[in-house]
Amino acid sequence: MSPLNQRRLANFRANRRALWSLRIFMVLFVVTLCAELIANDKPIVLLHDGGVYVPMLFAYPETEFGGELPSEAYYRDPYVQDLLAESWVLWPLIRFSHDTINWEAELPLPHPPNAQHWLGTDMSGTDVLAKLIYGFRLSVLFGLSMTILASMIGIAVGAVQGYFGGLTDLIGQRVVEIWTGLPVLFVLIILNSIVEPTFFWMLVTLTLFSWMALTGVVRAEFLRARNFEFVRAARAMGVGNVTIMVRHVLPNAMTAALTYTPFLLNASIATITALDFLNLGLPLDYPSLGRLLTQAKANLQAPWLGLSVFATLAIMLTLLIFVGEGIRDAFDPRRVIGRSGHD
Repeated sequence: MSPLNQRRLANFRANRRALWSLRIFMVLFVVTLCAELIANDKPIVLLHDGGVYVPMLFAYPETEFGGELPSEAYYRDPYVQDLLAESWVLWPLIRFSHDTINWEAELPLPHPPNAQHWLGTDMSGTDVLAKLIYGFRLSVLFGLSMTILASMIGIAVGAVQGYFGGLTDLIGQRVVEIWTGLPVLFVLIILNSIVEPTFFWMLVTLTLFSWMALTGVVRAEFLRARNFEFVRAARAMGVGNVTIMVRHVLPNAMTAALTYTPFLLNASIATITALDFLNLGLPLDYPSLGRLLTQAKANLQAPWLGLSVFATLAIMLTLLIFVGEGIRDAFDPRRVIGRSGHD
């Protein structure tokens, strides 16, 4: 690691708020990546008649355990539980998945928190805590994917504009201005009425309207660096434009781009949550935090819905903001180790 990067890493570690925010966020993210091990309506491991079964990963018919139906066993069914009464079963901590309906739940729904549902149920009788765990993972994975794709497109467009300049930059700026002025919400409404939205469809669509965030920053860095001595020397030696852009100029521009990345991730998560809240986002069978907010809005008499999803979003976005501030300060050459202002 170069001395410059060592200094940046030391500056980030000196910002204790950003460092602990990153640690807490990574712990939460890693835990939710193992959501099937924490909240599931299927056993993790099952020992039956000398055989080892992993229902969490594989589908077993009910006849495999002595039942009558050839379809996959529903392990919450009392009949199936009687078949497995003599078996050793390892259940997850929460015996509900994000889409598991508790048919035994007392009416009316949504049901308040109790020993079985720690954060209560929603309108359909599914466990709120399980939805939050799966929804947290879905939101972060969607935000990361969208941030990576949007960053790649935005950096590429800004690099081409800034490096070549002239007419290329002029045309590129007009395209960016027109694209930025498009009414995104109306376009999404029209597209959703034509094509059934899926995870990848929403990812591609939102990426097409999010790549402009880094274009201006990268363009400015390339405009500044394209006339530096080392760039002129590389051109004089016959080095190609692509090689110069990627190997010599892009590392300088990435410093400014990286400082915006956590905030772009934050905006991506907020965008998909808002679209799901408006029923313009992911399909209904996805564990969406935005759709849980819609249920909270429709059931003001069930405060556990709104409070739980609000706390989840507030913690997630606040941690990302603190991490982004830490990265921004770490890349600031005016910062001195131990004097970041957050000690």
